[in-house]
Amino acid sequence: MTVVVTPQQFNFVAFDAALIQRIAEQLLASLGLQDHDVVIEVDETTPLTRVRVEVGDPISIRAESGAFEDLKRPRQQSETAIATSLGRLLLRARDRLVAGFADAPPDKQLSLAEMAAWETYCIGRLERLGIAVNQQRWRYNFRNRHGFTDHADAAFDRLWASDALTWDDLRAISAAA
Repeated sequence: MTVVVTPQQFNFVAFDAALIQRIAEQLLASLGLQDHDVVIEVDETTPLTRVRVEVGDPISIRAESGAFEDLKRPRQQSETAIATSLGRLLLRARDRLVAGFADAPPDKQLSLAEMAAWETYCIGRLERLGIAVNQQRWRYNFRNRHGFTDHADAAFDRLWASDALTWDDLRAISAAA
């Protein structure tokens, strides 16, 4: 397993590439992806939070610096934000590598509801790995895409607590919400 973080030296934000690399290596080991190389490119010129992953050899992650930033201290990195952002991308990559997600469309073709459902599924698994997450933040994101109803909350709870869904399972839960 090789993890490469670029840039190695940050100029606009007070980030440490070695910390990002260490967190990524820990996640890869925890998620059973230690046989995969990862390239992480951080765009430090924007405070936005967009993150993207491409599954290939290597797994390629592109993150805008806001995704790794401490919400209470602008331009400072947060270990929790790094672990949450990288963790959900690596889980989505791991999902795409198994047969149960072979039919999942590329991220750009996912509906907002499908993406919210998949993120809920990923973040719930991260919490069970011991990564501190804000469940209410992700519940709100899910509700924005599926409605503020008891039925949507039940779908959220099912996704959050699941460990072995397929793409068809995830899509069906999202559609039923």
